[in-house]
Amino acid sequence: MIRYADLQDFAVLQEHDRHISGSELKKILPAGRVLVLYQGETFIGWLRFGFFWDSIPFINMLFVLDAYRGQGNGTKLVSFWEKEMARAGHRQVLTSTQANERAQFFYRKLGYAECGALLLPQEPLEMFFRKDLAEDLAEDLAED
Repeated sequence: MIRYADLQDFAVLQEHDRHISGSELKKILPAGRVLVLYQGETFIGWLRFGFFWDSIPFINMLFVLDAYRGQGNGTKLVSFWEKEMARAGHRQVLTSTQANERAQFFYRKLGYAECGALLLPQEPLEMFFRKDLAEDLAEDLAED
């Protein structure tokens, strides 16, 4: 089951998501900026997002616990999120990953195209990816 996280998910998210402070996580949960995936009572992973330029949905973190990788769970989270963003009227979405991470291949497989990069001192190249939602999701939304 995928759903928007709430404060009841705070402890499990804080335990696993080391890229956000507890105080910031408490702020974004009520704003509906985190999706969680459970199988029954078992926590599988999450997708945390924000908005680039305050208007374009941007995946900040997608994470599936090791034991549940390679089973389509990341794809389920991203697909759910894309549909939600399309329903909200967004026509495109963004994400990024470092060039030395395998995630770039995952996003390409889901139809994301490289659209730029950022190079910070002492960091690997950060690759940005974009996906147009209008074409891919029009049929799915019509069926729902």
